[in-house]
Amino acid sequence: MRNATRLTATALVIFTALFMGACKSSGSKVQAPPPSSTPVSTAESSTMPEEVVHEPITETIVSQEVTEELPEDLAQLNAQGYLEDAFFDTDRFDLTPAARETLTRNAGWLQKHSTISILVEGHCDERNTREYNLALGERRASAVRDYMVFLGISAQRIQIISYGEEKPFALGSDESAWRLNRRSHFVIVAR
Repeated sequence: MRNATRLTATALVIFTALFMGACKSSGSKVQAPPPSSTPVSTAESSTMPEEVVHEPITETIVSQEVTEELPEDLAQLNAQGYLEDAFFDTDRFDLTPAARETLTRNAGWLQKHSTISILVEGHCDERNTREYNLALGERRASAVRDYMVFLGISAQRIQIISYGEEKPFALGSDESAWRLNRRSHFVIVAR
């Protein structure tokens, strides 16, 4: 048994020595060719004009001031109709292309008047239950707020509320009245 152990240890030492010797580097190094001193011309470089870098412009850019004078009284401000209502399809809270255009104009006005804060009221027509219409009005007001934020208006400037069917714009029980009542209405609440 002793001879077998000694023979195994000797074989292991020889194998390790041969393996380590085979992995040893030969010492010769391959060198990369030296960089070429002549520029390489391509089709792109011959057709592209060379860009000329100028000194930076240091003049101050003055922003355009809002020259429109707004009334101090909030009731008068709201009566002027600066912000338009956004209208919705029946039982829907997604924004139509016409509603998006209206909201884009409203956002442009609000960006010019950065101190104005608004309340977005969600309204519905009289069809459906009171609870359903309150929830739908909330979704409509939220959709308008989210789109206004997407357009760059700070969310801190926008509050929302749902009135459901409680405050109709047009009285009546036909499509001409219902169409005007499915809306989000803007109220200026702070200057």
